[in-house]
Amino acid sequence: MPNRLAQESSPYLLQHQDNPVDWWPWSPEAFAEARQRDVPVLLSVGYSTCHWCHVMAHESFENERTAAFMNAHFVNIKVDREERPDVDAVYMAATQALTGQGGWPMTVFLTPDAEPFYAGTYFPPQEGMGMPSFMRVLASIDDVWQNRRDQALGNAQALTEHVRGASQPTRREGELPGGALARAVENAARLYDAQFGGFGRAPKFPAPSTLDFLLTQPQGREMALHTLRMMGAGGIYDQLGGGFHRYSVDAQWLVPHFEKMLYDNAQLVRTLLRAYQLTGEDDFARLARETLAYLEREMLAPDGGFYSAQDADTPTEHGGVEGLTFTWTPDEIRAVLGEDADLALRSFNVTAQGNFRDPHQPAYGSRNVLHTPTPLPALARELGDDAAQRLQAARAKLFAARQVRPQPHTDDKVLTSWNGLVLAALADAARILGEEKYLDLARRNADFVHRELRLPGGTLRHTFKDGRASVEGLLEDHALYGLGLVALFQAGGDLAHLHWARELWNIVRRDFWDEGAGVFYSSGGHAETLLTRQASFFDSAILSDNAAAALLGVWMNRYFGDAEAEAIARRTVQSFHAELLAAPTGLGGLWQVAAFLEAPHTEIAVIGTPAERQPLERELAWHFLPFTALAPADEGGDLPVLEARPGGGQAYVCVNHACQLPTRDPAELARQVAAL
Repeated sequence: MPNRLAQESSPYLLQHQDNPVDWWPWSPEAFAEARQRDVPVLLSVGYSTCHWCHVMAHESFENERTAAFMNAHFVNIKVDREERPDVDAVYMAATQALTGQGGWPMTVFLTPDAEPFYAGTYFPPQEGMGMPSFMRVLASIDDVWQNRRDQALGNAQALTEHVRGASQPTRREGELPGGALARAVENAARLYDAQFGGFGRAPKFPAPSTLDFLLTQPQGREMALHTLRMMGAGGIYDQLGGGFHRYSVDAQWLVPHFEKMLYDNAQLVRTLLRAYQLTGEDDFARLARETLAYLEREMLAPDGGFYSAQDADTPTEHGGVEGLTFTWTPDEIRAVLGEDADLALRSFNVTAQGNFRDPHQPAYGSRNVLHTPTPLPALARELGDDAAQRLQAARAKLFAARQVRPQPHTDDKVLTSWNGLVLAALADAARILGEEKYLDLARRNADFVHRELRLPGGTLRHTFKDGRASVEGLLEDHALYGLGLVALFQAGGDLAHLHWARELWNIVRRDFWDEGAGVFYSSGGHAETLLTRQASFFDSAILSDNAAAALLGVWMNRYFGDAEAEAIARRTVQSFHAELLAAPTGLGGLWQVAAFLEAPHTEIAVIGTPAERQPLERELAWHFLPFTALAPADEGGDLPVLEARPGGGQAYVCVNHACQLPTRDPAELARQVAAL
């Protein structure tokens, strides 16, 4: 019999609807049940494309004996961390405090009042690798609850106080010292891998917010550019289908964890486009286009929203096999390409020994993650001038053959915050690459979110699936979608999009800003009250909430002259100045805010019909202007930069509220912009 999760819309929860575990969704009723039965709560948090979540589900949650013990001694709650990032953040803080690390699946034991007293991540079914078995953990927790409850309640009180304290800012406010941006670059350089790019040791994550900050700093650009080049040549990039996998398990970007996330790909598209503007290297534009093609092909919903993620595992009759869809043997390539196989084998460095195997499925043997360690020009010198053309044809054939293989599961819920990231990526692609199809996709997305996820008062819902929007919107939804709308205005010139971004900023300021603390809280407004409100400042997989909100505030100042919005953004940076100066990486979002605040006020209005604007906008597309308020418009409007200015295809370049003479000449515009 399906359990209660059968009534949910989350793909992750639905994956567990047939478990023998008597799962509850996160709800007041679940905690009331725990109080009535006088048992603790077992909270299990994961997401639908999480490899180790699948492993633990198969080993433990599908096991009748384990499930029977869980049902008898606990109220068991399943949470999709993507659907409820607020719940995940609170209990991840508890897990990290207890274990020194975090991750998913996350297993937390709570009192019936939702206070955590023990936590961990993945627990195996048998003892091993210094880890207790899951059944041993369950029995120990039950014993403590039954016979030493004071100990459990004492732990819960202490841990809850710690989580509440850690969620608050340090209150060590102060202006950043002179030269702070250069110091941030120096701090990043301490962890930089000069050989392979990226920061720190394996596993390596893309860290787009750090890369975006470094691209704004001349002395940091080469670190970002080299990292992007190495990632694009590595196995973390899908060499056949486009798009980036979640992270690399090694330092070389060779073997990825194969899940693909919307947020990684959306953010990296923008980073690649900025790298293209700075260098003119066609490879950066190619990677951006191929990644967008992947998103449109596999992640775009019919209504214009974008799905959340794709799994690392390929389903087979023997269970999920990690990376099976994406990896190859030499014989498989020869079967597809025939006499052209040698070129592909050489280009993608495919060997009989392979470079990857799923340790949980040894029967599938060693396989190859495709990567391109030899640059194409060198390959052409070795294999002939037509190597590039032949390789392109081989890639197309291999991709077509791969498409008929079993495909990973797609998590088809739509998250407002992550759609804000892809909205910004599409808008930037339309503006920088000059391709109208990206603008059409961006407008469709904005129409979808406005129609399906915006409530009458202007607040947003967090998630959408099967025709239903749910979960009260969080700070990330309003701030990230607001930033996407700013980018859409810059690309399309529709003032309605910029005014919508302003509406979202006003909600951000009203519902999430705490003047006394000097920070934005991640939840607020009508969202559920949990143990504490988190003030996110560290960039995890995406831009932190405080960075996103502060960036939106600076844009509101640049476009509307909202001095209070800039003051709030500046206060946010000041609130975290100690963390900014101490952390080598992970705060790229707030460093972008700091750089934006330090930059001159620059505005460029281009006024005229789309046809009249086109030559000037194409010139602007070549220039890297991350902190410039671009304002394309058919005619003068209600923005300060547009007021009382005639159109006809003229550009106005303004710095610190002083404007140069308007121009219709792209060459003159290039000269004026170069002076910025």
